[in-house]
Amino acid sequence: METEAPSNGPVAAAALSVGIGALAFGIAVVASEASPAIAAKLNWYNPTGPLSGKTSIGIIVWLVAWAILSALWKRGSVRLRPVLMTSLALIAIGFILTFPPVFDAIAGK
Repeated sequence: METEAPSNGPVAAAALSVGIGALAFGIAVVASEASPAIAAKLNWYNPTGPLSGKTSIGIIVWLVAWAILSALWKRGSVRLRPVLMTSLALIAIGFILTFPPVFDAIAGK
């Protein structure tokens, strides 16, 4: 008697969406540092300045990606290793983009 492999789509969706959200946060950091106009638009709460918009953008992108990927992979089974490796790469890139020497170099400062 063969048993059906359990669905890992929701797990893969959660993992990949974290990477996408982390990358979005890193991109928001670089954009904010590169452009005073973008920094002003990301100032959603004065006591924290543009950081409020940067973190909120990362969270919003993460939630939207999670919702979309969860809907697409709800009952499916995907190869988990490539998804996790992609997620780790996106997290690493997003993390690297938040370091001042990196975002200053990209922003041309």
